[in-house]
Amino acid sequence: MDRILDMAQHGPSYLKRPEIAELVMGTLRDGHERFRRYDLHAFVVMSNHVHALVTPSVESTRWLGPLKGFTAHEANRLLGHQCKQFWQDESYDHLVRDSEEFRRIQCYIEENPVRAGLVAVPEDFRWSSAWSGHAA
Repeated sequence: MDRILDMAQHGPSYLKRPEIAELVMGTLRDGHERFRRYDLHAFVVMSNHVHALVTPSVESTRWLGPLKGFTAHEANRLLGHQCKQFWQDESYDHLVRDSEEFRRIQCYIEENPVRAGLVAVPEDFRWSSAWSGHAA
């Protein structure tokens, strides 16, 4: 499924616009730093989807709903859209069972741009926790 998403041949790919990718990254960080809704361990903003590895401190509806709502509103404002659905309704949640699985998922997330052929190494992808220009 991720290979299909990474090709971004169908549907909108608004997240490849730098100002929208930056908005999503900033909002992910705010959920961690300002609102303390979760610990943010890894993330990547691809052209048409986002991966995030978090340890929540509140129910998912109290952090994912506000994150999607705020970013949808602001992205639609930047795009000049009114009342347009920005995110799909569903999300994929997965319970991490141990430290080995945690590390595997973290690597999977940060390697996503490499597998998609966008960069040679994760540290070169600006819209990721792996980017060498910032810390997660």
